[in-house]
Amino acid sequence: MIGIINYGSGNIQAILNIHKKLNVHAFIANSTEELTKAEKLILPGVGAFDETMNKLISSGLIDSLNDCVLAKKTPVLGICVGMQIMANRSDEGTMNGLGWFDAEVKKLNPVNKKGEAVLMPHMGWNSVQQKYDSDLLNGIDPARGFYFLHSYHFVCKNEDDILAETHYGDTITSAISKENIYGTQFHPEKSHTNGIRVFKNFSEL
Repeated sequence: MIGIINYGSGNIQAILNIHKKLNVHAFIANSTEELTKAEKLILPGVGAFDETMNKLISSGLIDSLNDCVLAKKTPVLGICVGMQIMANRSDEGTMNGLGWFDAEVKKLNPVNKKGEAVLMPHMGWNSVQQKYDSDLLNGIDPARGFYFLHSYHFVCKNEDDILAETHYGDTITSAISKENIYGTQFHPEKSHTNGIRVFKNFSEL
């Protein structure tokens, strides 16, 4: 069973609909009790870093979430800001993140290495390059890529935590992985066949 964490942020219904099409048992987790019943977790996110952290704290789920992920090693997939709050902090706000990765979230560079302006936010389709093989990205089409919508990016201090990268002005992290914790900067729920494949892969980990 996959619990999609409902703390007031993210495209929850779209993610649930994809799992129904895949015939994968998923449900919306609204409480600590429901959270702890899940065999895997999805942490969605849309919006600003501090706003997202405040919503997670206000939901009353953060302690149970930390216990599930860090102590019980429940597999979790963070999406967009749901991935970014796994870092220590963000330039977008002042609050501490979950600290699951030794990382910081930085504002995207609006100028590339040639001195040319880069449109902000990073919005639309972009390809990804895997740094190493992972079951999460098994069978995707790298050239077709995924749908992105963000102005901040995830900067890992440990390069081994970077699963995939994308070029947008600079090289940015588009997916992360460490033990039972995964994250994507892109939106799988908006990425058609590639995104559906990511959800299917995660359900089979």
